[in-house]
Amino acid sequence: MSVDSPPLGATHSGAFELHAPALEARRATSRSWVGLLGLAGMLATGLLVALAAANTDNLLPQTVRWAPGALGLAGSFGTTGINLGSIGLPVVMAAMFTSYLAVVAVAHRLSPLPVLGVIAALNALMLLGPPLVSTDIFSYQFYGRLGEIYHANPYVTGAFAQHYDPLYQYIGSKWFNTPTVYGPLFTALSYLLAPLSIPASVFAYKGIAALSTLAIVALVWNGARLRGVDQVKAVALVGLNPLIVVYGVGGGHNDLLMLAPALAGVILILQGRGRPGGGSIVAAAAVKVTAGLLLPFALADPRGGLRRSLRRDVLIGAGVTAAALAVFTLALFGTGPLHLPGTIENVQSKGNWQSIPGFIGTRLGLGAVGGPVTLILSGLFAGAVGWLLWRVWRGRLDWIVGAGWAAVALLVTAASLLPWYAAWLMPLAALGGNRPLKRAALGITVVMAVFQILSYIPHGSTVAL
Repeated sequence: MSVDSPPLGATHSGAFELHAPALEARRATSRSWVGLLGLAGMLATGLLVALAAANTDNLLPQTVRWAPGALGLAGSFGTTGINLGSIGLPVVMAAMFTSYLAVVAVAHRLSPLPVLGVIAALNALMLLGPPLVSTDIFSYQFYGRLGEIYHANPYVTGAFAQHYDPLYQYIGSKWFNTPTVYGPLFTALSYLLAPLSIPASVFAYKGIAALSTLAIVALVWNGARLRGVDQVKAVALVGLNPLIVVYGVGGGHNDLLMLAPALAGVILILQGRGRPGGGSIVAAAAVKVTAGLLLPFALADPRGGLRRSLRRDVLIGAGVTAAALAVFTLALFGTGPLHLPGTIENVQSKGNWQSIPGFIGTRLGLGAVGGPVTLILSGLFAGAVGWLLWRVWRGRLDWIVGAGWAAVALLVTAASLLPWYAAWLMPLAALGGNRPLKRAALGITVVMAVFQILSYIPHGSTVAL
């Protein structure tokens, strides 16, 4: 080296410059710190939500706000006395969602252990707290009690038929005269849990939701490996999503129980095991019919001769499982489940302002979503699914990505949209390996988060965005 040569990494003027590898290393370190801070933020805000839930009215179902402790529903943190209030709660939830977005942005720079550890911790926190936001967890138990204790058919009668039951006062008024909207496998499970006390039932359904979420995370991890997708980023996208953890697990919602066998079916099909894969998806639809959306996309995938054989196996597995479930359903519920499509349509037609069509309608002064609008939205959704299936069939779109975009269409056109419905989309976005789909999933998460945060603010539904 010449005596006039500058030292490595410096210019002749004496200014120091980082070479590209050193600069990239510093950026990677910076991103790692952003991710770790995001994980810390999620853990801190999750802990605060769990500690404050029993004393923060907006986090509790309306029917138990007056005395969750007296009902035995306050959870392990019910004596803390922390109340986030109408200002603190939106701030905490906004911080949680911001932390989530920060982690997802740099998750590929993080090691698996802290991400998986925070996922497990958040699930444990939500499990130990009271039921959050929704009264659905009480409806689950009531439908079980209708069949198991009162020997009524929950597919043809609502809770009002047994309005003297002590559980009646805790379900939402929307469900007083509404038969069950859930599949026969889940309704049968609710029969088994019906004899439990109200607190024990709540803990059981929340426990099922938490275990289902951990199973979903494990399945996403395995599926990402099979698909060549970054595994840490995939599980962060799903397992840390506050809409899933806080509202899904915190409310004990059966969407998570539905997703576990649905995703198991996807993984089995990716492994070339079509018969158990198709059967698993049909079983998931017998928990909640939304899972059935996956099956036509799995059957539409045309690639290769072996794929034709796999498609046949998926169809056989789905058909055999559907036939077995039909016999089971007929034996337990008779023809009652034939009313299920009409009940679902009736519930959706009522709408809510937190859905995208409902919000647009209220902002334009068009009022609540009604029957004709629901038919239009259903037509738009059906058209979108048909177009996506055609693209998959022609080999222009991966079947998991196609199913993911169908879930996007379902959420965008749903007249009634609830925060935990994001769980329908996130695993498909994580496994799809498609950047536009992932961005759409995060965008929908943000929109649904804004709707939910607005609902915590007095007169929040009138706030113009």
